[in-house]
Amino acid sequence: MYPFVFLFYLLCCNSLAPAPVVNSLNAEGSVLLTLKQYITDPQGSLSNWNSSNDNPCSWNGITCMDQTVVSVSIPKMQLYGSLPSTLGSLSQLRHVNFRNNKLFGSLPPELFQAQRLQSLVLYGNSFSGSVPNEIQKLRYLQTLDLSQNFFVGSLPATIFQCKRLKTLILSRNNFTGPLPDGFGTGWFSLEKLDLSFNQFSGSIPSDMGNLSSLQGTVDLSHNHFSGSIPTSLGNLPEKVYIDLSYNNLNGPIPQNGALMNRGPTAFVGNPGLCGPPLKNPCGSDTPPASSPSTFPFLPHNYPPQNTDNGPGKSEKNKGLSKGAVIGIVVGDLIGICLLGWLFSYCYLRVCGFNQDLDENGVSKGRKGRKECFCFIKDEFEALSDNVEQHDLVPLDTQVSFDLDELLKASAFVLGRNGIGIMYKVVLEDGLALAVRRLGEGGSQRFKEFQTEVEAIGKLRHPNIVTLRAYYWSVDEKLLIYDYIPNGSLATAIHGKAGHVTFTPLSWSYRLKIMKGTAKGLVYLHEFSPKKYVHGDLKPSNILLGHSMEPHISDFGLGRLANIAGRSPTLQSNRVAAEKLLERQEESLSTEVTNNILGNGYQAPEAVKVVKPSQKWDVYSYGVILLEMITGRSPVVQVGNSEMDIVQWIRFCIEEKRPLSDVLDPYLDEDAGNEDEIIAVLKIAMACVHRSPEKRPTMRHVLNALDRLSISSD
Repeated sequence: MYPFVFLFYLLCCNSLAPAPVVNSLNAEGSVLLTLKQYITDPQGSLSNWNSSNDNPCSWNGITCMDQTVVSVSIPKMQLYGSLPSTLGSLSQLRHVNFRNNKLFGSLPPELFQAQRLQSLVLYGNSFSGSVPNEIQKLRYLQTLDLSQNFFVGSLPATIFQCKRLKTLILSRNNFTGPLPDGFGTGWFSLEKLDLSFNQFSGSIPSDMGNLSSLQGTVDLSHNHFSGSIPTSLGNLPEKVYIDLSYNNLNGPIPQNGALMNRGPTAFVGNPGLCGPPLKNPCGSDTPPASSPSTFPFLPHNYPPQNTDNGPGKSEKNKGLSKGAVIGIVVGDLIGICLLGWLFSYCYLRVCGFNQDLDENGVSKGRKGRKECFCFIKDEFEALSDNVEQHDLVPLDTQVSFDLDELLKASAFVLGRNGIGIMYKVVLEDGLALAVRRLGEGGSQRFKEFQTEVEAIGKLRHPNIVTLRAYYWSVDEKLLIYDYIPNGSLATAIHGKAGHVTFTPLSWSYRLKIMKGTAKGLVYLHEFSPKKYVHGDLKPSNILLGHSMEPHISDFGLGRLANIAGRSPTLQSNRVAAEKLLERQEESLSTEVTNNILGNGYQAPEAVKVVKPSQKWDVYSYGVILLEMITGRSPVVQVGNSEMDIVQWIRFCIEEKRPLSDVLDPYLDEDAGNEDEIIAVLKIAMACVHRSPEKRPTMRHVLNALDRLSISSD
């Protein structure tokens, strides 16, 4: 009823109010004042929208270019009302963002007269009606987010005329009907697709596999799609995660391309599906088990689990014989008696015989009662280990985002390894985060995971990546870190795969990175609560910030991944990962991340079953120094054979090769720093000494680097 009350208010009150004076205001300002008349503004976000200005370019939420309005962005201001059709007359309008307000009504077709519109973000309102066919006019549209509204009807085929579309998010509406023909051939630039929590039906278009630019998650979950999963979906990029959970799909799950090596959460809730990764083989009458679908883009709430048997009950369960009923009753009585006796016995042992007695032999009562409650509390704590958690847990007071904001964010795959997938997630306010998805399993080990992750979350140092928050459920475990923008040291030294050219690091930057990394390791070894060992230090785990300052990452990751059950996404690495994680299980008290594929950074003694030490990190750090000096990989090709970089440097020293033979060619211009380079080379060789006892501590290494003449801090 509220929309009609508000409309009545507009018709009556505004007809009596004097018209705004627009003598000096240009036409675009007048259009925006019309928008102001259509909505109420409880927070006063439009307070400076008035006719006293020549143009609206200084108004809140308005962005101009050459005195022309190109953006209207007023998110999260509790605006209440509807959008006027005149908004489409802003001919140069590029961006419209009204997310998380209280706007309602249908989208006026005239809105799409703004043909230069590039982004239309309306999620989190109460818009209704269908998407107008006029959307085909938006030939420059790149982002369309209509999620969390009340839109209905089918998706118009005219939307395919928006050929530049990169992001299409329609989740949590009431869209119905099949997807229009040509869905997979209309958008060659589409990067993000989320149709979840609607009522789309029909088959999944077989040509959807042609969307070769897709990234992150293709979310078709919680709809009514039916039929088989098209094999062509496997043609999507390998890093794409396809969520098909909670539909009416049937038949075998194709095992090709992007559909391979996925966890069951991508397919649960489809009773007709069979084959791996689900537990029921094809041909079985047993429906697959259901579990919630989670990150990336976890649903805000989970569908209620159907616990009754429904019409599919077995006939032999319809009724029981009289003798069976009597047997059940007698058995229940015996069980109750045994339970009562057991409780009495425990109570007397724990609460009765452990009471304090006063001098007259009378129980004081309090201590015994307290111990009894502690006994019961311990039992409940043991049970709580099995309780599934479904919330984002912040690890410091600076975490200003919540789970809902994380789920709505844009996510891009940064990479994957044997432990899990890493995403770059950009929140609506522009905050960038790095989110690592650890995967499934470990449902009995929440307390253990919580203890470990909270200990890691307490580490604060400018040269260590900060763990900000985490998420735990039976099906997903997420670690949320600060996002470090300039990639890894590995890329900075060797360039990025597929890129012919790159900007090499100067010696001053290399020295800065060496010192910063040493400072981070000194903090871990000497000042962290448990004097930790990193255990997997390598250039790909050293990230570079805005000023090329180093940040050590992935600390404690192997231990957390082991508790969490590891990633479900890389089947090819699973055998090697399990063998190494078995070794890690033998040293539960030590923070170690094993190298899933093996590398040249591992200390020689690490191949034995020994307790990891800080000297492991010293060796790895020494290899990194050699790599930064030489520009070579940890495995060096010598003729037709290979040797690790430590052996190669020792060989060059024995052969008395000149420094120019081992120096990175990109450092030729830094020949004036030869004394420093030689000094660092000596430090590196001390770090990679065969005997752990003869390697320096990281404190000594840092002191030696600080003594060098040029400071890059």
